[in-house]
Amino acid sequence: MKKKLLLYLIAFTAVITAYQCNSKDDGPVKDPQIITNPPPEEPQKEGTFNYKTFEKQHLAFGTGHSQTAEKTVEFPTDIDQVQSIKMYVQFGCPCNIWDMFANVQVKDPKTNQWYEIGRYITPYGKDSSPLARGLEFDVTDFKSILTGTTELRIFTEVWSSDGWLVSVDFDYIYGKPDFKYSAITPILQYNSNSLAGVPYGESHKFDLEKTISLPTNTESTHIRSIISGWGHATPNDAGGRGCAEWCFRTHQIKIDHQDAFQHVLGPIGCADNPIKDQRGNWKPDRAGWCPGMAVPTRIDVLKNFKAGTSFVFEYYFEPWVNNMQSPVENKQAFYALSNFIVVKSNSPIEKATVSD
Repeated sequence: MKKKLLLYLIAFTAVITAYQCNSKDDGPVKDPQIITNPPPEEPQKEGTFNYKTFEKQHLAFGTGHSQTAEKTVEFPTDIDQVQSIKMYVQFGCPCNIWDMFANVQVKDPKTNQWYEIGRYITPYGKDSSPLARGLEFDVTDFKSILTGTTELRIFTEVWSSDGWLVSVDFDYIYGKPDFKYSAITPILQYNSNSLAGVPYGESHKFDLEKTISLPTNTESTHIRSIISGWGHATPNDAGGRGCAEWCFRTHQIKIDHQDAFQHVLGPIGCADNPIKDQRGNWKPDRAGWCPGMAVPTRIDVLKNFKAGTSFVFEYYFEPWVNNMQSPVENKQAFYALSNFIVVKSNSPIEKATVSD
């Protein structure tokens, strides 16, 4: 019996040895493949983060003063997680007595061109303290530029040494944006000051027509405009309303030579301004702006666009002829104008191109 068991063991050992020798896998033994799931996406960042830029910057005119100040600041770089950006402008005394053109600009680092992101008119000799945070501007359209190292500029068209103490801060509000990516391109910018705008009611050489080409992955697009008029040119409208500060007008944006959007420059409620008891004629309604208020930003959404195509943009003023008979020294009327084309997508997107 023991002899038979020994023979069985010898036979079994021989079979195992033969199998190992005849195996086709002559290489080293490989570790078993481990399949892992991709890491989960990081949760959407939430909350509001404040960034201060200019703080009580004195803007004035005369020896040792300047109407302009520039500053380089650091903004967030995770801009694709930002839902919106709000800008707040405060102005303190010494308070200049006149209602004057003022704005905030950001420099495009790729073109070195300055973009107007908000415009306001100073009040008559009153600070912005009735407003908890000052004037508010939605500047989300510029978030592709308001990121990382950023150059800002503030300007107030003041002509005396008192001037204003100007502060600017930004709220970056995190959350899911409507589209992950956006880009902005200027169409027209005749807005360096109140008298650098387009002359109204007379012949001029300002180019108000451009061709705009959209990127192939455009999913949404709109035009962003700011416009304010200056001057007391004649003939006056009813009630002694000279142009272009007082005369109510309707402007048109034409797309491919057809009326597409109206900009009504009419009353916006000057007497209801929280910055009350100004030291000048602040209550009567101007044409689309008020002393001590932000100049309205006008958003026109293009609904029937085709990605990857082009269209012709034209800014068109309501017809009127300046008779140059105004009793004031400057007999002209001007419209300070800025228009931008904004494109959005859920895939990385380049700017729209604007050409003559």
